[in-house]
Amino acid sequence: MDYKHSGVDIEAGYRSVELMKKHVKSTMRPEVLGGLGGFSGAFSLEKIKQMEYPVLLSGTDGCGTKVKLAFLMDKHDTIGIDAVAMCVNDVVCAGGEPLFFLDYIACGKNYPEKIASIVGGVAEGCRQAGCALIGGETAEHPGLMPEDEYDLAGFAVGVVDEKDIVTGADIKAGDVLVGLASTGVHSNGFSLVRKIFAMNEKSLRRYQEELGATLGEALLTPTRIYVQALKNVRKAGVRIKGCSHITGGGFYENIPRMLPEGRRALIEKGSYPVPPIFAMLSREGNMCLGMVVALDPADVDAAMEAMRAAGDTPYVVGHIADGEKGVDLC
Repeated sequence: MDYKHSGVDIEAGYRSVELMKKHVKSTMRPEVLGGLGGFSGAFSLEKIKQMEYPVLLSGTDGCGTKVKLAFLMDKHDTIGIDAVAMCVNDVVCAGGEPLFFLDYIACGKNYPEKIASIVGGVAEGCRQAGCALIGGETAEHPGLMPEDEYDLAGFAVGVVDEKDIVTGADIKAGDVLVGLASTGVHSNGFSLVRKIFAMNEKSLRRYQEELGATLGEALLTPTRIYVQALKNVRKAGVRIKGCSHITGGGFYENIPRMLPEGRRALIEKGSYPVPPIFAMLSREGNMCLGMVVALDPADVDAAMEAMRAAGDTPYVVGHIADGEKGVDLC
C-alpha cells in the first residue's frame, strides 16, 4: 500500500504545480523573494519603511457555496477571482494596500487541469488587486469530499500607515454615502440564491433574455474588486471616513460595521439602478452594490470621479443621520 493507492496522487500534485506556475508568475511584485514550491512564501517589507507607522492588515474568506455553481456549470476559471475579492475588499475597507495572497484548495481528487484553471482565476484576481500570489496549498481529501468537488479559500495581507486607517470613528450626520456598483451577485449569500433558483444544469444553461446570458453565466460573474477605485480616491486627496464591503448579510449586516455609536445610515431606494439578475431575485436590502463609503459632502465629486477612472460606477445612495447605529431604507 502506498500514498497513491490510499487516494492521494502525488504525481498529480506535481503536475498541478507545473501547470499553475505561469499564472503565479504573472502576479509577481518586486518584493517577492524566491519562487514557487518552497515551504513558505517570502515578501520583503523594505518599502513599507517609508511609512511613519506601518500597520499590517489581513483578511481571510472563501467563496461560500458559489462553488456549487462552478461544479454544475463545469466552469472553474473565475471562481478564484471571487476568493481574492472577498479578502482584498475587506483589506481596502480599512484603507490598506493588499500586498500578497495565499490560496487553499481542498478537493476530493486532484485533477491538475481543473486545479490550474482555479489558480488561474486566483491569479487574475491578484492582478486586479495588484497583489502577489506567493503561495498556497492543494489538499486532496479522498473519502471526505466527492472526487469532482472542491472548496476554495484564501487570505490576503496588506499594509496601511496608521494615520490613514479607515475606522469610521468620525463619521457625522450629513456625511454622504456613495455606493459602488457590483458586477452581479457577489460571493457569499449564495445559500439564499440557491434556494431561489433551481440549481440544475438545465436551469443554469437556459438563456434568459432579460439577462442577455444564461442564468449560470450571470450568477458566476466574478465579484468586483474595488482596490483600484479606492486607491484612486486616496490619490485624489480624498479622505474616506468609513467603508463597508457589502457581502452576504447585505446592507443590514455590513453597513453598521463602519458606523460609530449614535450614527445611522439612510439608504435611498431608487438611488441606483437594479440589474436584471437582482430583479429576478426580488430581494430587498442587498441589491447591486458591492461597496459603500462615507464621505464628507465636499469630497463627493472628486471621489466619484476617481472611482470612475478605475472603471467603477458610483452612485450617491444616501447619507448619515444621528440616531441608533443601524440602517434604514427609505
